[in-house]
Amino acid sequence: MATLRGSCQCGGVQFELPDEFLSMTFCHCTTCQRLSGGIGTANGRVRTDSIRIVAGEELVRTYQPDEGSAKSFCSVCGANLFGGGWPESEQSSVRLSAIDTPFEGGPGLHQYVRSLPPWAMLPDDGLERFEIRR
Repeated sequence: MATLRGSCQCGGVQFELPDEFLSMTFCHCTTCQRLSGGIGTANGRVRTDSIRIVAGEELVRTYQPDEGSAKSFCSVCGANLFGGGWPESEQSSVRLSAIDTPFEGGPGLHQYVRSLPPWAMLPDDGLERFEIRR
């Protein structure tokens, strides 16, 4: 199993994780839309204990919305890094856009498509779409 390296935009937070994802998805929930500034996030699901922060742990901040799971980001540049309850949950999401090492595959489905705004257009990528979480 290879190790993937990731970082935030400013490079202050750096992390490692194995290249074996439990799943990869696009999430279009309202929270992910607001975090991304777009129509959602692309995520790789991993065991939380497999994520290792190698630099900048003191820069990571976590926001816990009233509904949904925690979202973690760099307090310097604001880059969205982890979701799905990191670091408290057994499994977490890593934002695929924060991974610097090339890896195989990509998201296999779109979830929370019911939350898409009327102006949003999903690509005709042939992936399954779910109104809520799969």
